Amino acid sequence: MISPLQHLFRHPASRSRLLTELRGLWQLAWPILVGQLATVGMAVVDVAMAGHASAQDLAGVSLGVSIWNMLMITLMGVVLSVNPMVAHQVGAGDLGGVPHIVRQALWKALGVGVIALLLANAAALLFDHMALEPYVRDLAKRFTLITSAALPLFALYRVLYGYSTSINQTKPLMVIALLSLGLNIIVNSLLVFGQLGFPRLGGLGCAWATLITVAFNLLALVWWMHRASAYRATWPLGQFEPPHWVQIKSLLKLGLPIGVTYFAESSAFSLIALLIAEFGSAQMAAHQIALNFTSLVFMVPLSLGLALLTRVGQSLGARDATLARYQAWVGVAVGLVFATLSAAGIALLARPIASAYTSDATVIALAAQLLLLAAIFQLSDATQVITSCAIRGYKVTRSPMVIHLTAFWVFALPLGYVLGIAPSWLPWRPEQPMAAQGFWIALILGLTIAALGLVLLLRQVARAHIQLTPPHSE
Repeated sequence: MISPLQHLFRHPASRSRLLTELRGLWQLAWPILVGQLATVGMAVVDVAMAGHASAQDLAGVSLGVSIWNMLMITLMGVVLSVNPMVAHQVGAGDLGGVPHIVRQALWKALGVGVIALLLANAAALLFDHMALEPYVRDLAKRFTLITSAALPLFALYRVLYGYSTSINQTKPLMVIALLSLGLNIIVNSLLVFGQLGFPRLGGLGCAWATLITVAFNLLALVWWMHRASAYRATWPLGQFEPPHWVQIKSLLKLGLPIGVTYFAESSAFSLIALLIAEFGSAQMAAHQIALNFTSLVFMVPLSLGLALLTRVGQSLGARDATLARYQAWVGVAVGLVFATLSAAGIALLARPIASAYTSDATVIALAAQLLLLAAIFQLSDATQVITSCAIRGYKVTRSPMVIHLTAFWVFALPLGYVLGIAPSWLPWRPEQPMAAQGFWIALILGLTIAALGLVLLLRQVARAHIQLTPPHSE
């Protein structure tokens, strides 16, 4: 890893070049970041309001959110194939091919969104077979059924989101996300606590707030795009186009491995929530608080990664593989700087962070312990998401999928099961189950393996493209 990063300072004019690249990356990334923070902020609002309603409401919402997050993040990955494909078209100066790609991506999103809806409804039945308090079980099941209706809408929105990002239009996404956050806070306040004469639904109000805000996101983005001049040259909704299966197959070939990659990581966290359910509401609530806050912090390297995917994809579309490699390693370096700062901040403020979510002393203590473990994996987490986004800019998706599946399902989850559950049939196990802490310790290992594997893969892919592409002057 040292050698690629040293490449950033190889030439006398490297500092000026680096500052230029940082400005370009940040100009694209900061609106994405604000938008992503606002989007995750909606989940923070859900968890915080449910937590202040009751520990049981928080536990039920946590279980429902675990299903929602797993399917929602997987959908994000499947439809992410539109990003590199549009970015390459833009880099090559072929704007005429963009509308067709986006229209077919929307057909694909509608199909996979309906499949996700059906899977969510099937997953809701799992709660009937878990040892849960009756109120927690009923809330988790109803939360999942209501939010399942938002999944097709979310998939369509993310296609338009990726299209907008790839033509360098990120500020509309930020504005709409901020408006959605405000809407989410209002709807949660009205429905969770029964304000202004609305029914007091407790944690179930969070589900309705999620559905309403996702629908708002989609409608607001379509309205904005229709009116803004920046989209006119590539506007995809000006005409009807039936499904073109060759193009959809190409999008699926690129997007399914990304979806599996996202599923490998998100399902690991969601499965942890299900496995620790037997340890009671306090453990589930603590896990959800730590996961919720670290997801908020994760939006910074994710936003850098999405911006980096666009920049790398556009450079490759312009047949400048040397610039693409340079941009990739600048992104990794920026992510490492941020991760160092975030790790220190989480470690120092673990208890105040937990206290912001709940007033339950037991939950605060457990969540603070998990946040300390989260601080440890910040470097690995930032590195793995940024390098994977850079690699996707090269339209390489299968190898990152294999790395993530290996890291989380071969190493992290089995170790987490041993440490967290400590099954009696194992010859070696802890004397007492470590519950959520055991799983989070295992996540440190999984994220570290993923980060190391992806760094090596990025180095290999970038070098191979330089050898295959005519050189550009530096």
